[in-house]
Amino acid sequence: MSQVYDLASGLVRRIYEKRIDAPAILDTASEFPNATKFTAAWQAIRDEALAVGKAPRFHDIMPEQADISANDGRDWRMFVLKAYDVAVPQNLARMPVLDRLLAECPEVKSAAISFLAPGKHIPSHRGPFRGIMRFHLGLVIPRQADGRPATVMMINHQERRIADGECLLWDDTFPHEVTNNADKPRVALLLDIWRPRLPPDMEILSRLIVHGVQAGMRRRGVSFSA
Repeated sequence: MSQVYDLASGLVRRIYEKRIDAPAILDTASEFPNATKFTAAWQAIRDEALAVGKAPRFHDIMPEQADISANDGRDWRMFVLKAYDVAVPQNLARMPVLDRLLAECPEVKSAAISFLAPGKHIPSHRGPFRGIMRFHLGLVIPRQADGRPATVMMINHQERRIADGECLLWDDTFPHEVTNNADKPRVALLLDIWRPRLPPDMEILSRLIVHGVQAGMRRRGVSFSA
């Protein structure tokens, strides 16, 4: 089954790469103007995230992610509020500030709080779907001895670091990996954003993919409850 998924993912990625010429790192101001709403509220979002408690491990929610979540015995926990437009009401209720912002921004298709354990390494991988963009907002980013953020993201073989309250918009169909080099957890808000100005055929394909993912989650009875 995983080989079929990998083949389908690779085919979708190649179709998008031929039709959408996009860099790995994207301009937040032009591609996701509503980012300012989230960055302005980052401290309130952080406080809500820290009150969540222990979230599920990513591979317990989605076993197909075990290769990158359960690879080294260190936790990658995800508190999912919305997944491909499927809301998780009980989780949204625990983060009212973020709930309000998500309601104001329909271009956000998925939203989760990511808790990365000390020393955790997420190995290199690629997303299959260029119809969305990935947005990271630092909530609790430990610093290393030289003062730089201790969490390193390698995106298309380029090092990127964000600090508390800083954000990054990027295309996760490029190879990427993450390492938390601190002795404390890293907490970040992860959003999937609908890519604007898609060619009409890619818009149709993108909506079909989203509907397919939604149907698959419902069929498998995926639960995102903490």
